[in-house]
Amino acid sequence: MKIAIHGAAGRMGRTIVCLCAKSQEITIVGAIESPDSPHLGLDVGEVAGAGTLGVAIGADIASGLLGADVVIDFSHADAVEALLRAATQAKVGVVSGTTRIGPDTMALFDRAAEKIAVLWAPNMSIAVQVLANMLRQAVMQLPDYDVEIVEIHHNKKVDAPSGTAAMLMATANALRGDLVPLHGREGQVGERNRHEIGVHALRGGGIVGDHTVHLLGEFDRLEITHRALTRELFAEGALRAARFLVSRPPGRYTLADVLSP
Repeated sequence: MKIAIHGAAGRMGRTIVCLCAKSQEITIVGAIESPDSPHLGLDVGEVAGAGTLGVAIGADIASGLLGADVVIDFSHADAVEALLRAATQAKVGVVSGTTRIGPDTMALFDRAAEKIAVLWAPNMSIAVQVLANMLRQAVMQLPDYDVEIVEIHHNKKVDAPSGTAAMLMATANALRGDLVPLHGREGQVGERNRHEIGVHALRGGGIVGDHTVHLLGEFDRLEITHRALTRELFAEGALRAARFLVSRPPGRYTLADVLSP
């Protein structure tokens, strides 16, 4: 499999490079960064600490996609539109884990899926998809339980709540349909409204990412937790998604499709 990496010098981009460097089945053919990146022109393997790979980081998306079967994207929301347009033109599948995607850009994923295979997920962990499946079943079978979400990330994360927390919130609301997010509580907030879904963001240290969904009943509670121990978890999930996408026709895919037998 030949891949390009969009956001190649970022935390996730570097992690993917390191995994690919160890693989006999994956070749990096393109490495793309923003035009103002200090890493332009440098070997992507050396930037990631994986040794020389012979692929220079560039800012031109079209050039970076040449020869690729799939491009893996971990960049910024405002950079995704240009990537989708270039990938559609080049007929290269897209696996994207970029978060904070707005509705306009999300519509571009749908439009691109008419011509290429596209998979977007706010969390590339396969186990997080299993957590979402479990949450769906729990909310369906425990409709009267209150739902709260707690997410914990490292002290360098700049956004809150996490994209995964937003996905879990949407998963619960898809079944309940009446949940209104409440981001933290302070002061005389009154009794808890059954339509609330509390979403709480903790930040500190080097935590890669923890997510716990609390389903709180009158007499018991159910907690569903996922803890990421290393960024390689998300990189491996993205590569698994890329392998899945290579042989697929144009369309919009999810990690649930990757898990399907």
